[in-house]
This record gives sequence, C-alpha cells and structure tokens, in this order.
Amino acid sequence: MRVQDDISSSHLRVERLSLADSVALATDGKAPFAALGYGTPHSVAWMPTVNARVLSSHGAMADVWDVTGAQHIESGTTGIARWRTDGHWLLGAIDLDEAAEKQGLAELAHRAYRDLFKTLEQAGTPHLQRIWNYLPQINADGGGLERYRQFNLGRQEAFFEAGRAAFEGAPAACALGIHQGMLSIRFLAGQAAPLPVENPRQVSAYRYPETYGPRSPTFSRAALSDIGDGNIALFISGTASIVGHETQHHGDVQEQTRETLRNLAAVIAAANERVTAIFSLAELDCVVYVRHPSDTDAVRDVIESALGADAPMARHAVYLEADICRSDLLVEIEAHTVAAGGLRV
Repeated sequence: MRVQDDISSSHLRVERLSLADSVALATDGKAPFAALGYGTPHSVAWMPTVNARVLSSHGAMADVWDVTGAQHIESGTTGIARWRTDGHWLLGAIDLDEAAEKQGLAELAHRAYRDLFKTLEQAGTPHLQRIWNYLPQINADGGGLERYRQFNLGRQEAFFEAGRAAFEGAPAACALGIHQGMLSIRFLAGQAAPLPVENPRQVSAYRYPETYGPRSPTFSRAALSDIGDGNIALFISGTASIVGHETQHHGDVQEQTRETLRNLAAVIAAANERVTAIFSLAELDCVVYVRHPSDTDAVRDVIESALGADAPMARHAVYLEADICRSDLLVEIEAHTVAAGGLRV
C-alpha cells in the first residue's frame, strides 16, 4: 500500500531536535521525510520511536531526516514493514509483538528481515545504510540459547536467503535490549551501497568465534555514505568496551566508557582514511545506552571529561536505558555525523 505526499524538498540531511521542535516541523501539514524518535509518542506516523526510557535531562528527542530536491514523499507498507521514501532514500520500521505472534525470536527476526528486504526491492532503494534493532530481554535465556543469539540466527538466515552480504559489506547496525514493547527494527536505505569500515582494535563482529553463538552478528563497525550536496555521512554501529573480541573492564562502567571512546576514535580514524572529509569524535551525534540508570552520571562525566562539556557530542547526546548485547557490558554508544567531502577512489 502506498500513500503519496506532495512535498517540496533534495539530498539527505539529518538534525537532532527536541520532540517539540520535531513535531513543529509538520504544523503546515507537510511532514518531514522521516524521523527516528527517542522516547517520543507512538502516534506520529513519520516518527517511529525507540521504546526505551530516556535518561537525558532534556527529555524526548528525535533525529529528523529530510531530503531536498524530491518531488514527493511516498509512505507505504510491505508485509509488516512501514516505510517512507522519496525514491532515493527510505526510512522503514518494523514492530512485532512476540506474545501475539506465538513464534520464537529466531523465526520473528527471520520474518522481519525477509519483509525488510522485500521493502527495499519494492521501493527501489536496494542498499541498506544503517539498521537499529531493539528486542526485549536481549540477555535472557530463550530455551537453551540466549535471545540475542536467537535473533542473530534469524537475522543472518534472512541475509543469506536474500543474497545479501552478511559478512564483508554488511551494513552498520546496533542491537539493544529494551525493557518493554516489541521486537523493533528501524532501517535507512538508499540507491548506492555504503562503504563499510572496520575497527583495527577489534575482530570484525561477523568473524567472532563460535563461542559467541552459532551465527555471528551481521554488521560492519561503521559505514560511509554519500548523502549528496557534497556531504558524507558516517554511521557508527553500536560500540562498546571490546578489544579483539573480548569484553574489557568487567564491572567498571567508567573504564568501559573510556574504552568505548577509544574504539569510537579508532573507527573514526579508519573512516578518515577513506574520505576527503574530516570526522571527529567531538562532533558525533550519539545515543548512549546505559544498562543501569544509576550509572548515567558516571558515563556522562567520562564523556564530558574526555571531550569537554561544550563539545557537540556531549551536549547533544541522548541517554537511554537499555541492556547491551553481552551481559558483562554496561554501556554502548552508537552515532552518526556528517562532514563535507567525498569518498576516496
């Protein structure tokens, strides 16, 4: 099903705004292209939300994606996927209620990703740029296999069936545990394939040993995307206190945060080698996922001490309560940033 919305807008751009400022953009009856909300209402059709408790003092926020030069925006559904596209870019959302569906998490993840790939084909936006995955009780046992590992089974099987790159060339992504709601997937796609980036300090997630599950996680550490108008976007996947493939600083949230910042800096350095743009840690728009809400101030203090309280990353950070994909990880940070430049050939 498709619904066409005439809109005067050209290239992809993103801005982090408060909920009030985001909603105000649609007061003239013409909504922005799409948005990803944090703690925002479920009733805003063009703003699928992340159903997690906001720990930031500034409350609900949204990353508002817009396009310029498009003749119109189309919204539609493909199976269980809802999406909006201008014909070049697409932002989609999938929500599945496990209790209502009466299926296991591996089966639901497979079904969700199957419809995700059908969406890309139907909408003519074949290349995933970035994926956000949220699942309740991510670290819980799911009948002999941790739920995150169940999710990885279904996700990777769908990648294989669709003939998609599940290893080198996989999109940037994160997977977090929410405390309420459904299995939720948000995804950004476009016409051109992004350039994957790995972290030299870490084993690629899709090369993890089998001790981490029968199927490896399917994502690259980051991805570079030409978003038009002379700009490059860097999408950084969920990043945590892992060196090689092993968790560092067990039980110490401050040291885990410092290690996470070192990993983010390493990814940015690797990305800068591939572009004429210059990305920096301090300029990131990040989402900080904290396992224990009582650790929020400690995590914020580390970030502000490292970058300065006035750095954009510190000022614009959104803090959410969420479980990390490993039970021994206390904090995870994912981010995006945009800079003028191009990909190196």
